[in-house]
Amino acid sequence: MPMQQHPHYGAAMALLGAQVRRAVISEAGTPFGVAQVITRVLGPLRLSLLSRGPVWLTARGGAARGRVLRQLAEGAGVFFATPEHPLKARGLLTVAAPRQQAVIGLCAKPDALRARMAGKWRNRLARAEAAGLETGVRIPVAADLDWLMRHELAQRKARRYRALPPAFTLAWQRVAPDALRYYEARLGKRRVAAMLFLLHPPWASYHVGWSGDEGRRMNAHNALLWRAMRDLQSRGFAALDLGPVDGDANPGLARFKAGTGAVVAPLGATSLVLPALIRRRW
Repeated sequence: MPMQQHPHYGAAMALLGAQVRRAVISEAGTPFGVAQVITRVLGPLRLSLLSRGPVWLTARGGAARGRVLRQLAEGAGVFFATPEHPLKARGLLTVAAPRQQAVIGLCAKPDALRARMAGKWRNRLARAEAAGLETGVRIPVAADLDWLMRHELAQRKARRYRALPPAFTLAWQRVAPDALRYYEARLGKRRVAAMLFLLHPPWASYHVGWSGDEGRRMNAHNALLWRAMRDLQSRGFAALDLGPVDGDANPGLARFKAGTGAVVAPLGATSLVLPALIRRRW
């Protein structure tokens, strides 16, 4: 269940002014997939996006998946889709190359999760644990989000990267206040790093994080991510999505994500979907 296909995401986007359409895909009365489409209206233009979907309940071949996308595109204006897995099918015109995504499976025991880490990543984690860092976890309150978003926005500006705006985080908190998880690292009374995760069972996603100079020297993000992996696993989450991996734009971050033991695999290409010409039966 990628975040973009979860009802929490749709509800947050609706608060931000988007139109949200959800579909159950069935055959002979038996559901075999679900999809969530987000639409923005810009004057006379309707732009729709199906991101990382549909979520298939049973396996379907590429031709069948392509037909479903074309049916979803009917009446949706200009319709783009980024499937969770690579897909080539009739009526899909590639407009952007697939990106790599890092996902950590959380079904193994903690010892096995740690053993999957790259040696350098695991060594940095051990140094962080020996440095005396204290890590804490809680559902964030408004003051936590305000502090983290201010620091992360300054970090974003300094490092020149893009991410979802703070308004999205606040909208998510409004629609699902218990579906956020905040982790912070302290050295004494000093907060040296923090991470925020969004919960969309049975998966969770890394959302934003910040680390000061002291936190980076002490590998605080290694300690926080390990704390998050164990905490989420104990709560029954099956996977942790770390987001896109771009070795060209940010090789250091790409190595960090890959070093966790995550599976790094391509999503489907972003495609313009030509609607199917189907006759409705009422």
